Amino acid sequence: MNAAAWLISLPLASSPLIYLVGRLPLESRRAARWQIAWALSLAVLAGMWAVFAAAARDLAALPAAPAAVPALTVEVGALSLRINGLSLFTAALVLGISTLTVIFSGVGVLGKGGAEKYFAMILATSGAMIGMACAADLFNLWLWFEAMMIASLMLVAFAYDRPAALDAAIKYLVQNVVGSLLALMGIALVLGSAGSLRLDAVLDEAASPALLAAGALFILGFGVKCALVPLHTWLPDVYTHAPIGTAALFSGAITVSGLIAMLRALAPLGGAAEVWGSLLLGFGGLNIVAGNLLALRQKELRRLLAYSSISHIGFMLLALGVALYSHETAAAQAGLFHLINHSVMKALAFLTIGGGLYSLGMDADRPMPFRHLRGLGRSSPLAALALTLAILSLAGLPPLAGFISKWQVFEAGMASGSQAAGALTLFAALNTLLSLAYYLPVVMLLFADAPADRIAMRRPLPRLMQIPLLLLLALILLFGILPDLARLLTDPASTALLGGFGGMDTLTNLNLNGGSLWQIFY
Repeated sequence: MNAAAWLISLPLASSPLIYLVGRLPLESRRAARWQIAWALSLAVLAGMWAVFAAAARDLAALPAAPAAVPALTVEVGALSLRINGLSLFTAALVLGISTLTVIFSGVGVLGKGGAEKYFAMILATSGAMIGMACAADLFNLWLWFEAMMIASLMLVAFAYDRPAALDAAIKYLVQNVVGSLLALMGIALVLGSAGSLRLDAVLDEAASPALLAAGALFILGFGVKCALVPLHTWLPDVYTHAPIGTAALFSGAITVSGLIAMLRALAPLGGAAEVWGSLLLGFGGLNIVAGNLLALRQKELRRLLAYSSISHIGFMLLALGVALYSHETAAAQAGLFHLINHSVMKALAFLTIGGGLYSLGMDADRPMPFRHLRGLGRSSPLAALALTLAILSLAGLPPLAGFISKWQVFEAGMASGSQAAGALTLFAALNTLLSLAYYLPVVMLLFADAPADRIAMRRPLPRLMQIPLLLLLALILLFGILPDLARLLTDPASTALLGGFGGMDTLTNLNLNGGSLWQIFY
């Protein structure tokens, strides 16, 4: 079986097995059942990493062909799967965040009712996201997108005994179902107008009114998942009331996967790439300002981080809009680099919140009002350090990863030759300064004086919680000091992204066979 099929089938087939293991009728050994389910989840993720390395090796071994995006293809009945640089980029992101979330949750979730469902749904969601990234046609992309939505919905509703969590799940379901229906209408328009749904065929008549309408439906439909303003209203509730591991997975992988799905759906309509680039630029500016203004009035940290995610998605849209408008590979790389950094920074921030609440003897899955931050620097130094660097990186302060990727986005926007893109870039730079108004007070609270009883009730962070925090913290520092390391992922992904829009003849100075990605493993 091809590596693409294994990357998807392994987590999907293991998910029900892990659930059944956790439901074994051994009431006296409930903790042991949950620990087995957790250990099996980590074993499956380890196997997926091995398959990922094999896929990178196989992709690197393909002969380079001029004006063509190298890809591995497998046919499973009517299902066609393709692995290229963008697929591997998505898989690396999904596997990285999922693995760290499962490790962290070994303390936070074990002992709670339904822990086996939690781990099973993380694997199912991961498999569906990778399937979406490997789909070779629009309809299968939509099916994988639906599977991801259903599996992630169960993660949001994990704490269904809490009314706020259940309300968040219902809002997430309703808005994403509407988005899915819009995307399906766009697929029907493409099929009726062009007679093909393949993602590797740029349609000559992409500028026709029907296909322009289809592209607009794709942006709206998939834009719900990646929280385009004003389609973002589900996101703050989910990030605030879902389990802390779910919030980390959403911010690090699930939300940005909607952006990747949108770009892949627009690829067959590459004849109108300038139109899609212009729309992404407009949504990017709107997301940046709306996210910042809404974050300014928040008094709860998880909700603040949710609105700042909306702003950071705007930076990705800005860079990727420039890339589609002008086929600038540097802009595509900058957008994907910021996507990686955002995933790392937000996953670190949310997991640190869980660790901080655990250290204070509180439920790690609860919201975190600002008052709980006071004195965390003394009660849990590691959590305070990790949260401080995550927030400073989100704010774009050097020499951290968030500064470097934002700088690359600004450079790409100013070098695009478009006056509109240049103006939006300056606007985005000013909004970065605005974000300091809500980031810096959080840092100051972390090291403020706290009641002595709160410090006395502190309990140390377990090693399983410390490992993900330290790894994510290292990545923020590493990508800030050595940003070219990220090109091992972003170069092949940029090639596949712009090549999918029919821009291969404009791509230069890129490793087209994905060999740089293979160097990560060998």
